[in-house]
Amino acid sequence: MKILLIRHADPDYEADSLTPQGWKEARLLAERISAMDICKFYVSPLGRAKDTASLTLQKMQRQAQECLWLREFAPLIRRPDQQKPSIVWDWLPQDWTAVKAFYEKDAWMHQEAMVQGEVAAEYQWVTKSLDQVLAEHGYVRENHYYRAAHSNMDTIAFFCHFGLECVLLSHLLGVSPMVLWHGMCAAPSSVTTLVTEERRQGIASWRMSSFGDVSHLLCAGEQPSFAARFCECYANADERHD
Repeated sequence: MKILLIRHADPDYEADSLTPQGWKEARLLAERISAMDICKFYVSPLGRAKDTASLTLQKMQRQAQECLWLREFAPLIRRPDQQKPSIVWDWLPQDWTAVKAFYEKDAWMHQEAMVQGEVAAEYQWVTKSLDQVLAEHGYVRENHYYRAAHSNMDTIAFFCHFGLECVLLSHLLGVSPMVLWHGMCAAPSSVTTLVTEERRQGIASWRMSSFGDVSHLLCAGEQPSFAARFCECYANADERHD
C-alpha cells in the first residue's frame, strides 16, 4: 500500500485559505494527483488544507473524509528563550539540540516543556487515529511494525500540514518528531510518499520513497513557496528569522 502525505499549498494564514500563488500550486498539484489511482482521500478540517484538496477532488469528481486529527499539530509550549507560548516545533537549534532526549523516539515527549504543553496526549491521539485508518485499509499496528491482515497495493492520500506530517512520519518510521520538525522541510503543496514492504508474509513496515516532492511545480517552471523555512543567511532581512 502507498500513503501520500500532501501539505497544503502556499497559505494565507489570516484567512485560513490560500494565497494567489497557493491556488496556482493547488491547480498544478491537482493535475498531478488526478492522474493517480487513489483509493480514498482524507483531509484536515482547516481551510488551507481543504482548499488545496478541493481542486483535486473537483477534477476527479471525488470526496474526501474530513478528519479532525489531521489538523495542524495543536499543542503550544514555552520554549527556553520565550515567555509566550509557541508552536511545538519552532525551537532555536542551540536549545533543542542540547537535550539528548529530544533525539530519542520515546523520551522526547517527556521533557518539561512537552509535559506542560500536554504534547504526549495530542501525539497519541493523532497516531492512534492514523493506525485506525491503516487498520481499515488492511494494516494493523503490532509493536513497531504492521501486520498485513489484507495486503494490497491501494493508495490513500492525506491533505494535511507540515507539523502534523512530521508526527505521522515519526510514528511510521520510528523517529523523534523533533528531528523531523527541525531537520526537514516540506514545501507548500509537496507530496511525501511511503510504501509498505512485506518481506515476510504478513509482516509489513513503511519505507519513505520520497519526501516533499514538488516536481509538479518545477515542471511548470514554478519555484516552491518559502513557507515553513527560515532565513538561509542571517543577513537576509526579507526572510523569516523567528
